[in-house]
Amino acid sequence: MKQIDLIAFKRKNAKKRRIYAAFLRNLPQRKVRGLNSLAVKMTAETFAEIDCRRCANCCKTMTPTYTRADIIRIAAHLNITPDMYKEKYLYQDDVGDWLHKSTPCHFLGKSNLCTIYEIRPLDCSGYPHTHKKNFMMQTDLNVQNLSYCPATFRMVEKIYEIVEGKK
Repeated sequence: MKQIDLIAFKRKNAKKRRIYAAFLRNLPQRKVRGLNSLAVKMTAETFAEIDCRRCANCCKTMTPTYTRADIIRIAAHLNITPDMYKEKYLYQDDVGDWLHKSTPCHFLGKSNLCTIYEIRPLDCSGYPHTHKKNFMMQTDLNVQNLSYCPATFRMVEKIYEIVEGKK
């Protein structure tokens, strides 16, 4: 697996993000045959190339949305109450979601590994959510993740090349 060069990723992203975002937004109207299975295949290929542990850009730049169960589980692991955990690490946004007060994630270790990996938030365990069954239902999420996740960017790039006949 190759090392992720985040500076190169940001440069490439700046050049191609608009193209890939428009491509993703227009896919529902195009009715591409076999898109969901193509997305599953490209996700598998991409994660064979990219090791998230060598990147951790999501942990450095984004915050997961915490469920009530996440808060209870992690607080118990830290031997504090859920209210203490929320007060110390989280804030509630205008729609009521619990998010980190700051980035990078307070559980991101020096070697880009999560220090609570086994009990990490549900949102983290599913990120970047490209493996979901219906790729078309994830358009907004995939467009957002293009900016943060080299794996999402690469997976969308692969699908774009195939659908647009560029490969």
